[in-house]
Amino acid sequence: MSTSPIRVLIAKPGLDGHDRGAKVVARALRDAGMEVIYTGLRQTPAQIVTAVVQEDVRVLGMSILSGAHNQIFPEVMRLLKEKGVDDVLVFAGGIIPEEDVPGLQALGIKAVFPPGTNTEDVVAMIHKELGVATL
Repeated sequence: MSTSPIRVLIAKPGLDGHDRGAKVVARALRDAGMEVIYTGLRQTPAQIVTAVVQEDVRVLGMSILSGAHNQIFPEVMRLLKEKGVDDVLVFAGGIIPEEDVPGLQALGIKAVFPPGTNTEDVVAMIHKELGVATL
């Protein structure tokens, strides 16, 4: 059993300049014992995928408030596939209409968390999907 922490990349794609939610999630994951890398604002899909590969993360979380999720997230998922990255758990959060969630999940995004989600739910989803026992 590995004792190294789960490595997570939290990304803010697109022109969205608001990152409070992403920082709250990053802190909660860190407090849960994960190693968190935060990309900062205004990342392109290519920059996000490059960071996923370079940082060798097991989880990618993307936060978006701009409404561009149906353009940006498919491109991130396409680039991940193009780079042969098929073992990274991807989740999203932010202002994403409920009717858009099934399409994003069909792309391979495991979960979509709306504003107000309890951060413990995010931690629990990661642990469950990665098969990590929790106390």
